[in-house]
Amino acid sequence: LLVMNLNKLLRKNILGMKPYSSARDEYTDLQKDMVFLDANENPYDTALNRYPDPQQTILKSLISKQKEVFPDQILLGNGSDEVLDLIFRAFCEPNQDSVLTLPPTYGMYEVLANLNAVKNIQVPLSSDFQLEVDAILAAIQPHTKLLFICSPNNPSGNTVDRKAIERLLNEFKGLIIIDEAYIDFTEELSWTQALNTYPNLIVTQTLSKAYGLAGIRLGICYASKAIITILNKIKPPYNINTLTQDAALKALENKVLKDTQVGTILKERSRLIDAFKLISFIEKIYPTEANFILIKVDDANKRYNELIKNGVVVRNRSSQLQCENCLRITVGTPTENAQLLTLLNTLK
Repeated sequence: LLVMNLNKLLRKNILGMKPYSSARDEYTDLQKDMVFLDANENPYDTALNRYPDPQQTILKSLISKQKEVFPDQILLGNGSDEVLDLIFRAFCEPNQDSVLTLPPTYGMYEVLANLNAVKNIQVPLSSDFQLEVDAILAAIQPHTKLLFICSPNNPSGNTVDRKAIERLLNEFKGLIIIDEAYIDFTEELSWTQALNTYPNLIVTQTLSKAYGLAGIRLGICYASKAIITILNKIKPPYNINTLTQDAALKALENKVLKDTQVGTILKERSRLIDAFKLISFIEKIYPTEANFILIKVDDANKRYNELIKNGVVVRNRSSQLQCENCLRITVGTPTENAQLLTLLNTLK
């Protein structure tokens, strides 16, 4: 996929668009002791009176080192949802182009397709939640620009077969977005390692799950320099605020805490799975490599309401394709999990 091809995928108005240039894009050496009179800021120091670095240089440099990806292959978004929206807006012509999604999967892909007036072609996963590659390739239309794959998948929890993804990367002429929100909970290698092999690959990750920072809304996009340049052109100038950048730096520098918490979550995940096997109304436990477990029960609505009544909130996923009578349960702290199991064992 050469740059020429990328220009073919790009919306025409984006191709010719001149990006907004903020004061902090023009004078970038913010560490220097200068008198800043260029951005119409309040001059009195509140620790937050200055605009944030629009390119998040320090944060990207740390992510770059940790992930072994060049800084110019990284874009940061206000949550992964902003990153995904920018991809739609850069490449999909409203009322003309289409995208492919593979249900059951993360619901925002469909919402963003609708929001951007882009047709969503759905190709269901197999009964064991794997890609139906032939069906996906057969569903591609002349104006299909994007394909979304979530691995580990939400709500099912399994990772997606690598060979199947490789085949799609080789045969699909559009962009493939692999959503790795739950990558820290699996032994599988991240697809970021394949960025230089497949120019049509985009990988998204987040600090919301393993790093415990859902509240700061930081999504990360990895792609070729060419794709990142395009997304940078259309992102809001100051989309990542100062508090978010600071909190992200702190968390990424404290890898030990993240690794300890992930280790505990994985141990607890195994403990829950073992305990679920002994509960009579749990009919099936789906294989998981995420921080949650999908289970099939006798009556999801009944069980969901019983749990709510006793102070435990899980997610009823029955409305999703192939998830009839399924509950999705996030792995909590050891104390929370003990509470859940005590409760499940009292239900008849």
